[in-house]
Amino acid sequence: MKSAILVIKEQIKNFYLVRRLSLYELKSNNKNNYLGMTWELLNPAIQILIYWFVFGTIRSRAPVELAGEEYTFFPWLLAAFFLWVYCYQSIIEGSKSIYTRLRMLSKMNFPMSVIPNIAIFSKFYVHVVMLLISIIIMQFMGYFINIYYLQFIYIIFATFCLLFSISLITSTLSTIIRDVHMLLNSVLRMLLYLSGVLWPIALLSDYPLIMQIMKLNPLYYLIEGYRYAFFGVGWHLIEQWQYTLVFWGIVLVLFLIGSTLHVKFRRHFIDYL
Repeated sequence: MKSAILVIKEQIKNFYLVRRLSLYELKSNNKNNYLGMTWELLNPAIQILIYWFVFGTIRSRAPVELAGEEYTFFPWLLAAFFLWVYCYQSIIEGSKSIYTRLRMLSKMNFPMSVIPNIAIFSKFYVHVVMLLISIIIMQFMGYFINIYYLQFIYIIFATFCLLFSISLITSTLSTIIRDVHMLLNSVLRMLLYLSGVLWPIALLSDYPLIMQIMKLNPLYYLIEGYRYAFFGVGWHLIEQWQYTLVFWGIVLVLFLIGSTLHVKFRRHFIDYL
């Protein structure tokens, strides 16, 4: 618990630094591209266009049910796809955030626990832009802004807490054992198909045990929350209160494990350079 409190204090104390460095990193990563930061938007946009072309035109998918209502496939996919992209990119970048910056860290004086946070925030700015673009597209498809959009504030905060907790664990383990980062990449690609992004988990209704296990995935909770907000079907936080409790329980456990590992090993990180 002491490690968790220490990490939280370090994030609060260095929040301004996190914002500044995350913006700098976002610009720095794209400075050699002719289109600059536009590529941060083009890559996920191209991905969603491919899914639309395959599942929306060539092989049209049946309407998807959400909270008792049916929705066409592409809006249902769009409502959660960019959240998945944000989670995927943040976890990948967060896992390698420390060992790729060890030389820099040895010359600077700030806590190492803020490094995964910088990686997450650098992707957060892009996600906000993609979220705004998604909202505009949804208006043209007939799904208008509603009071349930207020849920985005809660879901984004919950997403950040989950990503930071995971990144504390993976960045520590990846610094000690580099293979962890490669394994994580493969696991996340698999989770794309197990988190309810591309197909509704309700299709497994004939296998209730498997369906319930898959719903315990914290990414599924966040994805469904985005869809509840976009389509205005209800307050996900309240209506799915059982999963809300499970989600925050998982986040708390991950954060306690991550902060303990990080504080225990960070003094020795430079030894793995």
